[in-house]
Amino acid sequence: MADTVSYRPKAGEIPTQPGVYRFRDKNRRVLYVGKAKNLRARLSNYFQPLRSLHERTRRMVTTAASVEWTVVGTEYEALQLEYTWIKEFNPPFNVKFRDDKTYPYLAVTLGDRIPRVMITRNRNIKDARYFGPYTKVWAIRETVDLMLKAFPMRSCSDGVYRRAELTGRPCLLGDIGKCAAPCVGRISPGDHKSLAIDFASFMAGNDSGYLRDLNEKMKQAASTMDYESAARHRDAIQALEGVLGKSAVVLPETIDADVFGIAHDELAAAVQQFIVRGGRVRGVRSWVVDKELDMDLGELVETVVQNAYDGPDAPPREIIVPELPDDTAELEQWLTQRRRETPDPSAARGRLTGRVELRTAQRGDKAAIAQTVEMNAKNALILYKTRRSSDFVARSKALNDIQDALGMDDAPLRMECYDVSHLSGTNIVASMVVFEDGLPRKDQYRRFSIPESTDDTESIYQVITRRLAYLKDAPAAAGTAPAVDEETALDAEGAAGADEIVDAAESRRRKFSYPPNLLIVDGGQPQVAAAKRALDESGVTGIQLAGIAKRLEEIWLPDSDFPVILPRNSDALFLIQRLRDEAHRFAITYQRARRKRDIGTVLGEIPGLGPSRVKELLKHFGSVAQLRKATPEQIAEVRGVGPTLATAIFERLAEGGSR
Repeated sequence: MADTVSYRPKAGEIPTQPGVYRFRDKNRRVLYVGKAKNLRARLSNYFQPLRSLHERTRRMVTTAASVEWTVVGTEYEALQLEYTWIKEFNPPFNVKFRDDKTYPYLAVTLGDRIPRVMITRNRNIKDARYFGPYTKVWAIRETVDLMLKAFPMRSCSDGVYRRAELTGRPCLLGDIGKCAAPCVGRISPGDHKSLAIDFASFMAGNDSGYLRDLNEKMKQAASTMDYESAARHRDAIQALEGVLGKSAVVLPETIDADVFGIAHDELAAAVQQFIVRGGRVRGVRSWVVDKELDMDLGELVETVVQNAYDGPDAPPREIIVPELPDDTAELEQWLTQRRRETPDPSAARGRLTGRVELRTAQRGDKAAIAQTVEMNAKNALILYKTRRSSDFVARSKALNDIQDALGMDDAPLRMECYDVSHLSGTNIVASMVVFEDGLPRKDQYRRFSIPESTDDTESIYQVITRRLAYLKDAPAAAGTAPAVDEETALDAEGAAGADEIVDAAESRRRKFSYPPNLLIVDGGQPQVAAAKRALDESGVTGIQLAGIAKRLEEIWLPDSDFPVILPRNSDALFLIQRLRDEAHRFAITYQRARRKRDIGTVLGEIPGLGPSRVKELLKHFGSVAQLRKATPEQIAEVRGVGPTLATAIFERLAEGGSR
């Protein structure tokens, strides 16, 4: 018998936050749902040696084919989500939920002659006002206890109330000030009902007005030296503030929404989508997308939402996102059309109706669940990056798999990857990153400035030609010096003298002279063909060439009509992707540094032109070179730039061009 199951995740991949986990079989059926205060600590119990597990647990983990988890903010949220999914999926290995009843509610029986506040699971009391549901009974009891200090309304049962009426003696709550005692006539039924209405109004969210009124009453009583009344008002304020700080409700049953969380960096974004129906999380979707250059969160939201509903799923009437895109109105119109076009047999006329709205959650229950979704997205992005940095065994396997897939004689112990970055055809730069034994060698990263190029393939040709020049004989290389270029000068800049510059260049040449086993370019057949042309012209041999096309993550070899397809979850593909992403990141970083240098020198002296407006100008025109060609009227079209500032920019650029 094997020590454990094959799908066991690495310990470092499992987060340590609270959450809910699900075991699924090979058909994706949910076998077991559980919750944990610490997901990593809890899940590790299932992946002990099989012989040490309880028989039922061993049967469950061996029947399952995968495990997945969802991070939440607190243990209470984990309890809520566990309850929801056990009801939803009815997993065969789950024991009966420890509280199989519905969640408790706080109810105010406004239909009664003497209204009562109570904790109940019964949702059918006539003319009652309900609040909740709550995840814990003790939490709602604390809420009621605090509220009665500010709104001393009846909370006793009918039997206790009738007994007090007959005896003329109130219960203990009446004696300690937590009930106005309508049973013995200390308050009229009408005044008591007003108390109940105020209680319900505060619970419904009208809290700021009551707190302001109580503060005014407290100050007024203190100014007239009525300190006893001021103390009562102070205690009421503290009680109500305590209620606001102890809210433990889940989402109301009327809420139907999709909540999106996005965590992103320069290269990738992890997306989490919580599907909330009837106030409960009915499903979770997660995926990772590649980012393009300078894509901000608003643009990313637009892409994510369009892809999420570009299928059979109908958008709900409310979609909560971390940031609204610029064209929110148009996106809402598209989503509304998608909703109305989606067939639904349960809806009137077989179609869904209603307008779809995009919103950001600022406060309350929706903001809380939005934070939970964002937390899951951050964990997913960390997991995505972690899987690209495997341990020694995984790296060795990845190198061997790459060797087999590409038909190489030896494992690619040294790999170099090249990427080209530009902004609308300007500021063209390229990067070279080096991995040895599957790990980055950042001291050997290189960057290139490309003065002129017609397209990406020409840029790749230039860069590979310059790099391969270092692999020729040392004297020839020293004479031609196509690569003792801006890069060498930049790294040696600031040296004390010419000898030090020469020494720095020679040191760089020695690092460059070590040939790679595998040379990778970011792109498909055209980029690989351009790199092969440079390789053939250089006369250098013994280097395997390949390209990775981002759209389908295909590996292209020279003179091949069909790509090499690596398994999507293989360590080999993860290693090549990481190499490609690192080259992309390094190229972007260099290009941004150059752009900032250009912008700082040309536009930094213009009054009224701050970083945000510089960013808008660059986004609109692409570069300072293109901006120089623009007229004042064209510059004034940029958002945030008026005619006066446009004229100043035009004149400053004209002065710079004439020098």
